[in-house]
Parts: sequence; C-alpha cells; structure tokens
Amino acid sequence: DRRERDDWPAPAVQRRADVLVIGGGIAGLAALRAALRAGHHDAQLLELEPSVGGNSRGHQLAGMACPLAAHYLPLPTPAAREVGEWLHDIGLLRQHLGRTLPDERHLCHSPQERLFIDGAWVEGLLPPADPSSATMAQYRAFAAAIARQRGFALPAHRAPPPERAAHAELDSITFAAWLDRQGLGDARLRWYLDYCCRDDYGASAAEVSAWAGVHYFAARHGFHAPGDGEREAEPVFTWPEGNAWLVQRLSAPMQERLHARCSVWRVTEERHSVQVLAWNEAEQRSEAWSAQTVVLAVPLFIGARIVQNPLAALRDAAAAIGHAPWLVANLQLDGALLDRIGAPPSWDNVVFGSPSLGYVDAMHQSLRPHSGPTVLTAYHALPREQRSALLHEPWRDWAERVLTPLLPAHPDLRTRVRHIALSRWGHAMAIPAPGVHSRASLAALRALRGRLRFAHSDLAGYSVFEEAFVAGSEVFS
Repeated sequence: DRRERDDWPAPAVQRRADVLVIGGGIAGLAALRAALRAGHHDAQLLELEPSVGGNSRGHQLAGMACPLAAHYLPLPTPAAREVGEWLHDIGLLRQHLGRTLPDERHLCHSPQERLFIDGAWVEGLLPPADPSSATMAQYRAFAAAIARQRGFALPAHRAPPPERAAHAELDSITFAAWLDRQGLGDARLRWYLDYCCRDDYGASAAEVSAWAGVHYFAARHGFHAPGDGEREAEPVFTWPEGNAWLVQRLSAPMQERLHARCSVWRVTEERHSVQVLAWNEAEQRSEAWSAQTVVLAVPLFIGARIVQNPLAALRDAAAAIGHAPWLVANLQLDGALLDRIGAPPSWDNVVFGSPSLGYVDAMHQSLRPHSGPTVLTAYHALPREQRSALLHEPWRDWAERVLTPLLPAHPDLRTRVRHIALSRWGHAMAIPAPGVHSRASLAALRALRGRLRFAHSDLAGYSVFEEAFVAGSEVFS
C-alpha cells in the first residue's frame, strides 16, 4: 500500500476546517451534528466508504430495501436523553398529556419474534417450558437474579457511581462463569442467553463479561419467566432498510459537509492545529487538511494506527478490545416459503440450536395483505479465528453456510432464492470481554477535550446505536 511508504505523493489540495470528523458511522454523524449545534459552522466529515452510516447502512435487492447490518432501534431509555431528543426532532417520538409516545407506524409490526424448536414455530425467542419443569424454575431463578441488579444504564457510563464497584466485580469474570456460580445450567436457558450475547455483542457467553450479560437485560427490559406477568415483546423501531432509515434522517441536513471515499492515513496533533493526510479515492489525489479540532469517530484500533505518537490510553484501549467478524446475507426470494406448523411468519425468525442468529423479513413492515417475493436478511456472528476465512474463502461456501441452518425450518428455501448478497464485516462489533468495561483508558479517551477527541461506540466496549450516538453527541459538551 503506497500510503504506508515514505514516498507518499505531495498533497494536491490543502484544505482547512474548524472541526474535522473522521469516520461517518453513527458516532461520527452525531459528532458532526453536535459540532454544528455548538456553533462550529465550518465542520466537515471524512468517510472511507462510498456512503456514510457505518454498520447502519442499507441496500436494495429487486427494488426491495434491506439492511446491510443493524436493523432496529429500541425505544430509548431516559439515560439516553440525546437519542430521545433527536427522535423527537425527527418525529418518531412525541409528547402527549405528559407522556412520551412513539409513532406506531414505525414500530415493529406483530408478530415480532418466533423460534423454530422441536419441529414447530413458537412465539417469542425464549424456548418454551412446562410450568412445573426444571427449565421454568431456572427461568424464574434467572429473572430473580436480574431483578437484584442495580444501577445499570444505557449508555453504560451513566451508571450511578455507588454501583460501579459491583459492576467492576461483574466485569472481572465471564457471563458463563457467573451463570455457573448462580447454579443456572439449564440447556435451554443457556442457549437463549448465549444467543442474546451473540446477537448483541457478537460473542458467546463464555467470551463476554458477566457485566455485559447482565447489562443486556438490566439496562433496558429485564427478564421475565413465561407466565409470570405476561408482557408484550419490547417495542422497537424498524424499517425494511433497517437503521439506514435513521442514517438518512441524521445525515440529510449535513450532506454538503460529508466527504465520502476519503481514507485517512495520518493524523498529527500540533501545537495550534491538527494535520490530517488523506487519499481522495474519487479524485485520485492526496489531500492535506488542517483543523482546530479533529474528532476520531473510528474504531480505536484504527485510531491507534493513524494517529502519530498516540497517547498511552489509546494504545492501551486499542490493544484491549477485540472485534467480532460478522456475515450478513440478504436473500432475495421469488415467493413465500412453505411454513412449518406453529407461530406465523414474524419479523425476527430464529432456529433453535443454529449457528445462525436467524433472519428478519424486509417486507414484514410493508403492510401488504398477501405473502409474496421478499428479502430475508440472515445474520451470522463468527468466531474471531474465522476472520481470515471470511475474507478469503469463496462466496459460494459462505452462501451455503447461510442456507444450511435455515433448511430445517424452510426445506424449500433453495428453490425460492434468486439472489444472495453477502456483506463481510471483519471488525463489526467491539466484544465486551472481561475487563473491558472497567478499563480506565476508555474513560480517559471519552473525557478528552483537547484538539484531538474521540467518539465511537468502542468507548463503551460494545456496539449499539445509543452508545455511538451519545458518544458523538457528548464530544462538544
């Protein structure tokens, strides 16, 4: 790569900005928005990809919108106030008689979730259990254990200080080890909790910390055993194109400030400015930028590579955080699939015991009165050791790995597929392994308010929309 050589071409263009954001994912877009709201009118953003959005980008197959990665947003908790305020701005939330109400047109339509288990579909993703069974007893024991947890918040850094010592203790062991200590070993419960970890963090319960496993439930919706006070599925916003719908609303007012296909290869902090060297792929030229403030809204391991003489905190944080590779497959179908008995087709569909995380149906939100052609988006969180295989193995092999786990539920799937679009995400999500959440270097980077600042969900040690949006929103607070 010539950008790593000493003979890098002299910049063809010299550009200046008051604020320069590097990285156009959710955190970067939120940081650019925050800069403008703070009065920095000369704020610009550089993005490596042809379009902004990071892992919230979207796609189309046969005229049908579908996600490339992230596909929903839960209703924000009070701690994520910046997210809530923005959702009010764009009309997804409103106030009515002192209550906050969502625009129901954008909530996931029912039925929301189903699980294929024991040869049939059942409603929800928690495996069913008889009321008097050992599995049900374990469900209730886990619900009680979660109910005892205190002080979890989303975003995580807003947890009350008195609870942080207990959270640090949870962060010192794996979630699987914590479950063992609680005597929670039921196979169906453990499958479900492992699924939740892989779905939200890209890694198993044996890899993520107990803090992360507990946080999944305690920071938002809790855990409730079936029959113990029936509750509806957690309401979430979703669209056929997934979170790309949100990206469009976030980026549209700032389009003239977004510079796509620009890869940054060097960031140098000087006494009175920050110097940035980039390669403009569209123009095929080297560019030099000078800014009063640079916001690094990129994964921390990338920041540690491009920043000259990086801070010890950046080196430490980058070394501590591993990232999960993901494969996202959009399957264009020419018609409805034959269905097994049980719960009807839903937005989110999961096969019990499968290495896949299941699929979402892009046309579920369409409100069409009949079944027909659609796009299914299947998700696979892969072990880190498969990152190289994801890059190098033939696409046909990966397509087969996508289809095979779904065949028990949909034996006619192969005959219905007309096109498969595979998206490889080599470093899709930060993994909240033991010790990551409590890492002092992450808090130190979040607090920086000098010429070089950081805004990315990596600062939370895990990857969700709320963490990214708040990280970007806070950078000029």
